[in-house]
Amino acid sequence: MESDALVTSAIRGMLATLDPHSSYFTPQEYARMRERQEGRYYGIGVSIVSLDNDITAVVVFEGSPAYKKGIRSGDIIAKVNGDSAKGWTTEKAMSVLRGPKGTPVHIEIRRRGYEEPIPVELTRDEVYIPTVPAYFMIDATTGYVRMQDFGENTDHDVKHALHELASKGMRRLLFDIRQNPGGPLDQAIKVANEFLPRNNLIVFTRGRIPNSDQDYKATEDGEFTNIPIVLLANRNSASASEIVTGALQDHDRAYVVGETTFGKALVQSIYRISGSAGLALTTAHYHTPSGRLIQRPWDATFDEYLSYSLKDQDVARPHNPSDLMHTDAGRPVYSGGGIEPDKRVAGPIEGFNPGRFGRTLYARQTFERFAQRYTAEGDTRIGGGAAATGRKTVKSNFVVDDAMMSEFKEQLKTDRIKIDEDAFTKEIDFIRAMIRFRIDEAVFGIAEARRHLIMVDPQAQTGLQMFGEAQKLTELSKGSKTKANH
Repeated sequence: MESDALVTSAIRGMLATLDPHSSYFTPQEYARMRERQEGRYYGIGVSIVSLDNDITAVVVFEGSPAYKKGIRSGDIIAKVNGDSAKGWTTEKAMSVLRGPKGTPVHIEIRRRGYEEPIPVELTRDEVYIPTVPAYFMIDATTGYVRMQDFGENTDHDVKHALHELASKGMRRLLFDIRQNPGGPLDQAIKVANEFLPRNNLIVFTRGRIPNSDQDYKATEDGEFTNIPIVLLANRNSASASEIVTGALQDHDRAYVVGETTFGKALVQSIYRISGSAGLALTTAHYHTPSGRLIQRPWDATFDEYLSYSLKDQDVARPHNPSDLMHTDAGRPVYSGGGIEPDKRVAGPIEGFNPGRFGRTLYARQTFERFAQRYTAEGDTRIGGGAAATGRKTVKSNFVVDDAMMSEFKEQLKTDRIKIDEDAFTKEIDFIRAMIRFRIDEAVFGIAEARRHLIMVDPQAQTGLQMFGEAQKLTELSKGSKTKANH
């Protein structure tokens, strides 16, 4: 074992005795973590995935160097600076494609319909990663905002989206934070403040080091304190996402639909150490305004800790009487193991809850592979007419018909995936939705893909039916006094 690997293993072994979230970052991991927090990096502007040992472009960010050079979804990056990319992991490809601003990178791409590789000369530039990749009006009065991550500019991203929707007539909000892993504490506080009046407690932290005991309150009246909110959360909504969810639920400002959240209530302090590596050390834990500590238990193995959220998502977990807390309006809520939704709808994969066959198709990236083939071909069978970018021949109202489903089955056979016809029929709605979603994402972008997906997404559809309950909460919150129950 090389000395660097030995040191890394030793440090991680020591940290594992503390808690599940104290972590050591290698220099490369620390750089990636900082890029995620900052919401930007220097590179060519392509979201990539490894499919069949090929590095494949999934999404090309508008305005990026790759976009300007005409690289498209479905292109295979065959070589980078003369080196074959065959068999590279996604992580290796990312590390090679990224680099200092203004530096050149030469790639060769393979594109369906072209016999020879296409050489492309690119100059790395700043690429912005939005933490709010999708926002739009669902109908004349209902706005939708998808917050998929937290970075240093998330509050600005959310505020911009809300203002845009308000200008279009938004009177109620479907706020989607499913799959959001969390991020900086200050950003969670600022996002929650958008929906809360001045001096409402948002979160409080308690720890063992100086200055770790802090109460964080809304510093001003939020601009959107009077609109009904349905908040979508799931088992992978964690950390800062749970701070926002807990604050809005405890103050009766949002009706929560979906699954019990991850249950991470530990606050990490990040330290850069020698060699550009990093440490994340737990220095405090946080409580929601009602006093809830929603940290999941970690007295088992690490694998059991991670799988805790997979248990019994169809039903509420039993609680001890001491877990009972109350919202401002007196609604019961509970400590421990994540934040429970007001309306439970199991749906870990894009709002759906598929069985084993559907989960296998999703895990093996069959939908991405099928979508890449169609979008790379510019297949006219799904509509004809140019897409918004002018680079594809897919209409935005195309239908995943029986002919397309037959072709999808042929791909499964090619990929040597055994087809269980009964399971395929049972999972048909999920399969159609995922095919449509991946094609939409590749051709029209994530916002349009989300716009179409939520019309069939079971969690989102349930959420849209819950605005009557959200309106009741809005009225209750107006009559409730500001509380800090701790």
